[in-house]
Amino acid sequence: MSDIEIARSVKLEHITKIAAKYGMTEDDIELYGKYKAKVSNEFIQKVQKEKDAKLVLVTAINPTPLGEGKTTVAIGLSDGLNRIGKKSVLALREPSLGPVFGVKGGATGGGHAQVAPMEDINLHFTGDIHAITSANNLLSAMIDNHIYYGNALGFKKVIWKRCVDLNDRALREVEIGLSKEKNMVPRPDGFDISVASEIMAIFCLSKDIEDLERRLGNIIVGYNNDDKPIFAKDLKAEGALTVLLKDAINPNIVQTLEHNLAVVHGGPFANIAHGCNSVIATKLALKLGDYVITEAGFGADLGAEKFVNVKCRKAGLKPTVAVCVATLKALKYHGGVKADVCSEENIEALAIGIENLKRHVENIKDRYGLMPIVAINRYQNDTEKELKFLEEELKKIGVELSLTEVWAKGGEGAIDLAEKVVKLAEGESKINFVYKDEESIKDKILKVAKEVYGAEGVEYTDNAIEEIEQIEKLGYGNYPVCIAKTQYSFSDDAKNLLCDKPFKITIKEAIVKNGAEFVVIKTGKIFTMPGLPRVPAAESIRIDDNGDIEGIF
Repeated sequence: MSDIEIARSVKLEHITKIAAKYGMTEDDIELYGKYKAKVSNEFIQKVQKEKDAKLVLVTAINPTPLGEGKTTVAIGLSDGLNRIGKKSVLALREPSLGPVFGVKGGATGGGHAQVAPMEDINLHFTGDIHAITSANNLLSAMIDNHIYYGNALGFKKVIWKRCVDLNDRALREVEIGLSKEKNMVPRPDGFDISVASEIMAIFCLSKDIEDLERRLGNIIVGYNNDDKPIFAKDLKAEGALTVLLKDAINPNIVQTLEHNLAVVHGGPFANIAHGCNSVIATKLALKLGDYVITEAGFGADLGAEKFVNVKCRKAGLKPTVAVCVATLKALKYHGGVKADVCSEENIEALAIGIENLKRHVENIKDRYGLMPIVAINRYQNDTEKELKFLEEELKKIGVELSLTEVWAKGGEGAIDLAEKVVKLAEGESKINFVYKDEESIKDKILKVAKEVYGAEGVEYTDNAIEEIEQIEKLGYGNYPVCIAKTQYSFSDDAKNLLCDKPFKITIKEAIVKNGAEFVVIKTGKIFTMPGLPRVPAAESIRIDDNGDIEGIF
């Protein structure tokens, strides 16, 4: 059966019943149909006195284009923990419509390890991303309206972009203001995908609605004739933007197919943004169980690095264990085997590809200070010889391996992983940051490039050097860096899978996100507006004769 068929074969419990298991009454939640709800701020405040659960991060190696099943393993692990008598809660990101209609598909897990209702979550859900898109574009409209009526703030350069939550490369660079109206000022503009919007980052890093409004007001939207920043609050925009987000800011709750709680809220990409769900949702989940399983996008060089150096730094979170998800086919892919034959047994390629896994595990343990465990998302074609070889290689570096079969078996397929995570989580968290706040932006970039990516150095375009100097001159050099980089390689070249020769990271742009309170560093050929593949998933998505959606996977 397909993921969507498996999801439909399970009778879901009413969300009020799920909420009640975790201490929420009907007055504590706002229903969005039978199976989705938002948690009230009043309830969030009420549980603040409760002890925090143990926080477990699920990350991965550098993925293949279809991913490694990181979210599937996270869901299965939470179900597995509940099966062995531990009260576990999921804290996940919301899917973007870009991948759903693009190449990767949905982001609600797979097989018997899913959050549900999967069609709703993968599509419009409770409207959070639409609200973020509206807030982003209202700010754009207010900027151009201000310029239209005389430009009292003296905009010389507008840096704020519009956004849409779809993959549409044609919108990367556009020209606006072409209606030839008397006061219309044409100018270049562009679109980001909504999940790369600064408002998405602000949404996910704000601690409450007051903090949200403060951060929205601090967004730098452009520069004046004296090269001084112009803020959203100079346009008096922060109040209206907050109003658009007043419902969205409350976390969403849904359930796994095994009727356990999942808090699904916020959805920044990790290759072009910081890749973690909202701080509000994570902190709520920490008050509701014994264990919280969260995930950070793509490999541990991206999502996990930003989870530690951005999210944990800003929110004071202290994870203990990091599960690094891999598949044998991806390890062989990183060993130089073509995607169409990487399911075949190949110990030689596996031996080469394991270096990618070892590098991630080393980062988790030595750079981030977390206790690692490797979870192999097992496939039918995996051979015992390959699995034994991998286990022996990991033993050499003192890391345990757990074989998971959550796609086929749900929580039962993660019991071994759950038991090992519980044992590891008995240790004390010793989270490390790769760099210090007071270090220069260039020093922060260099540390991530050398210590996390394994690069021999960093090269800068003239444009990037000027932008970094300007950011530090304005007093924002103490912010963490959020590096936008390809997810497929430790390098900034998506085709350099082996990274077996010395490489450098090329920095082409630096943008301060003053509301989010970090600096985005663009590398290589990264775009903040993705494009569709030659054959997008959208071509196969339809409503069948029974009125059901098909084609979402």
